[in-house]
Amino acid sequence: MSNTPKINKYVNLKTLARKLRSDLSGVDLILLFAYNSTGKTRLCMEFKDVGKRKNGGAPDTLYFNAFTQDLFFWENDLTGDRIRVLRLNSGSRFFSGIRELALEESIQSYWGRYADIDFYIDYLNWAISFSRGGEDHIKVSQGEANIFIWCVFMAICERVIAEHPSYGWVKYFFIDDPISSLDDNNAIAVATDLANLLRKAKDRIKVVLSSHHALFFNVACNELKKQSHKKYFLCRPDRGTAFTLRATDETPFFHHVAMLSEMRRAAVSGRLYTYHFNMLRSILEKTATFFGHHDFSACIHGVEDEGLFARVLNLLSHGQYSLFDPTEMLEDNKELFRRILTAFLKKYEFYLPELMKEATSSSGTPS
Repeated sequence: MSNTPKINKYVNLKTLARKLRSDLSGVDLILLFAYNSTGKTRLCMEFKDVGKRKNGGAPDTLYFNAFTQDLFFWENDLTGDRIRVLRLNSGSRFFSGIRELALEESIQSYWGRYADIDFYIDYLNWAISFSRGGEDHIKVSQGEANIFIWCVFMAICERVIAEHPSYGWVKYFFIDDPISSLDDNNAIAVATDLANLLRKAKDRIKVVLSSHHALFFNVACNELKKQSHKKYFLCRPDRGTAFTLRATDETPFFHHVAMLSEMRRAAVSGRLYTYHFNMLRSILEKTATFFGHHDFSACIHGVEDEGLFARVLNLLSHGQYSLFDPTEMLEDNKELFRRILTAFLKKYEFYLPELMKEATSSSGTPS
């Protein structure tokens, strides 16, 4: 009998969100790995909406995603070019207790690990100003702004776990990709800090954590492995409206295998886009690093047309190709892609399960 985990299919985000809520009745935590453009942010919002419909309009989910980041926006003083502040959307329930909770100390306990920039919260005008080295009202980088917003979220989560009345409505956390614009060192730090926080949430708050960042996801999985949890690989086959979940609880994390499987399917079907060269280059680099090589070309050393393949990958993997507005490859590039992928898979015999195939159940719920 095969030990390969079954893939379950969900016809839309609503059925998938209900599945996650059902799972959380038996575990503390769900960890989801999914590539960008799979639909994690939309899933987060549907998960939130399922709760509101169930509770007669009352929310039960505190979430972190791109919408959370949009609650903070810059006022750059275009006239004076001097006083720049990060404003807060005071109408959001996210900030329902921030004024009376005086979160500065909690925010600083996280913020101080990532940046040496001071901040001040003006509750009267719902604005945050930053300073460093005697210079006030500075504009911080986008990455620094993102990590500051994350630190605010973490401070609020602490109050939720401590059962502060302002956030008594929160029963779930849904956290989607908190590490945008961060380097690997900070990604590890964020994952570790989050794991420490979520251990405190045990028996109090149910959590869904989703990410496309392999390093962040692996660190979070390792840090939280002693808590009751489920781990899934989330896919949206052929960019359609249906979704699949594959449990990874009993198998190693296999994002690289999934990526190779997706590329092979694209090569066979002919639906190859320019960003697939970036994906292939990424896999070759990771494989080369694993085997101790200094360059990805070692992964195709000795194969026929080795020099050509290396030049093609160098040239065609440097474009800024968008997953959201994909451009189909020209036919000659498709053929080159197939040849490189085939040569690589012959040299390294990865086991490639059919991750994208239709699940055994197509009813919208697991069989």
